[in-house]
Amino acid sequence: MKILVINCGSSSLKYQLIDMEGEKLLAKGNFERIGEKEAFVTHKVNGEKYVINAPVMDHEEALKIVLEQLVHKDYGVIKDLSEISAVGHRLVHGGEIFDKSVIIDEEVIEKYASCSSLAPLHNPATILGIRACQKAMPGVPMAGAFDTAFHQTMPKENYMYPIPYEYYEKYGIRKYGFHGTSHQYVSKRAAELIGKPIQDLKIVTCHIGQGASICAIDGGKSIDTSMGLSPLGGIAMVTRSGDLDPSVVTELMERENLTAKEVNTLLNKKSGLFGMTGLNPDFREIELASYEDDKPKAKVAIELFTKTIAQFVAKYAVSLKGIDAVVFTGGIGENQINIRKKIAENLEWMGLKLDLEKNNVRSEETKISSEDSKILAYVVPTDEEMVIARDTKSLVEAL
Repeated sequence: MKILVINCGSSSLKYQLIDMEGEKLLAKGNFERIGEKEAFVTHKVNGEKYVINAPVMDHEEALKIVLEQLVHKDYGVIKDLSEISAVGHRLVHGGEIFDKSVIIDEEVIEKYASCSSLAPLHNPATILGIRACQKAMPGVPMAGAFDTAFHQTMPKENYMYPIPYEYYEKYGIRKYGFHGTSHQYVSKRAAELIGKPIQDLKIVTCHIGQGASICAIDGGKSIDTSMGLSPLGGIAMVTRSGDLDPSVVTELMERENLTAKEVNTLLNKKSGLFGMTGLNPDFREIELASYEDDKPKAKVAIELFTKTIAQFVAKYAVSLKGIDAVVFTGGIGENQINIRKKIAENLEWMGLKLDLEKNNVRSEETKISSEDSKILAYVVPTDEEMVIARDTKSLVEAL
């Protein structure tokens, strides 16, 4: 069974084609700047990269070009689109409606659309991707895996906000959490590396990338996570503020005469480490600048970033009543050696110690804690697409 995994953003379309016999990646790519004249797709096969400039105006046109790459006469990986047995979509915000992956039909699309107010940038974009696939591959079954579903096991005291209860009842305002497929994948893989059933482990997973979230996982179930109603909550990220005193928002709105939409843009796209430093919104540049004497803002930003992550790990030691392992994943978590080191240094009092030689790795699945560390530490490259593909396969086979 060959499964096409689709992940749509407002102006992007990421994809992977996976042969589930052996779980082999056949091709992957990313269509960027959809709707602009500069739109292009980067298509990768067997380590080779092909860049195709294509000024497409919508996701339907973009998907058509993606499918053309999969059957390309020179570097195609399938002979005909009929070889694609199913499509798996990454869906972002399922609210309280969806607690697991589902086969996509019109009822599911309607319910998912009803959650769009909770993720106005994400949900409508993924619906565009679903509709594009329906037109391009009519009759091919599709499944959806939700970023929020994994966190639906959180106890109520961990997802409720201390505001009037009527707003939860009327608008569903509560913590939902995100990166669920990533937290699910790396926690299961860490249990395999440890050699114990996940049901017997207390794990904190740190998905640290452009967006970042921390998750407390008890026996394979999410019991708390740092992101909240939206992906804006939790730790400070590259362009997102993370948690703030709510009066910061109202003060800015009054002093700068900002609308709700404007302040939302400010906190999502102009804040975080980027806002603190004034440097480019590139984590690598900000981290490098933090070691320069004339870049004190960058140094403060990195210290805040690493210390806040450590604080969330320590917080979740309370929720879990102990921690067996901490897992680093995501672009920063997998690749930034010094960031992992700084986070661990803030947790040495808890008994977490890194082996600095083992920690000197990038994007490699490995144990990085020292032999005398009381808490295990691992780097596990995430594979959200594989989670989606596995769920899609199971759902389609059950039809």
